[in-house]
Amino acid sequence: MSTILKWAGNKSRVMPELLAHLPAGNRLVEPFAGSCAVMMSTDYREYLIADINHDLINLYNQIKEYTSPFIVVAFSLFTQNKTAENYYQLREKFNSNASMPLLERAAYFLYLNRHGYRGVCRYNRRGEFNIPYGHYDEPYFPLAEIETFAEKARRATFICADYRKTLDMVKSGDVVYCDPPYHGTFTNYHTGGFTEDDQHSLACYLLGVSESNPVVVSNSDTLFTRSIFRTFDITKISVARSVGVAAGKGKRATEIIAVRKPEVSNVVIGWDYSGVSE
Repeated sequence: MSTILKWAGNKSRVMPELLAHLPAGNRLVEPFAGSCAVMMSTDYREYLIADINHDLINLYNQIKEYTSPFIVVAFSLFTQNKTAENYYQLREKFNSNASMPLLERAAYFLYLNRHGYRGVCRYNRRGEFNIPYGHYDEPYFPLAEIETFAEKARRATFICADYRKTLDMVKSGDVVYCDPPYHGTFTNYHTGGFTEDDQHSLACYLLGVSESNPVVVSNSDTLFTRSIFRTFDITKISVARSVGVAAGKGKRATEIIAVRKPEVSNVVIGWDYSGVSE
């Protein structure tokens, strides 16, 4: 299942490895929404999906609540704006019009993502989306992906919140999956970035959560990440890192999947750790 957005670090390609580590549970909690590839590839009864990027969460909420109007507005942007000049005009309007209706803003966000360079999502310190034009021959309009997402989103709650607030909402029966900005790679995903202090703070939060709920984390394979997740069970995987145009073939990097589960005495009777059905 491909995703609505092109996304650096999209988990679609590693889902076979990731599914082997995701236990069953009542609800999947994701503090870093990203492309929602994990939500689309699992079958939990409920989902709590969060992110600090208000444009990303707005997109998901608009598709969930207003699927057909969103498709009409977004498809019109794709068909009527095919040049670099069009792209920069729409980017300027997206950045300068704070009162833009939420549905229209969501459609612009999808357009910018699909037409921007390599599908990267980046904001400057003023909070302006600043990705250059991607020079694609025919950007793909993800109609089937939007419709499939809207159906799955009926089970999901999408909130704009940081990982601390999101993890404070974890309850009994939840499974936590975290896919933060990777250590040592692109971290200026949003205005504030994601520092090593943030990485360490996240690891500490997750250590506390794991006392009562299973926690699964993806990150770069570095000495730093292996240190902060040293009490977790770590699996190393090799992942393709080609994203969008001219990314090259055969580019791979190693990542870790870090897992920590509660002691058996703390586990709610009836939980099954044999994996999650697709």
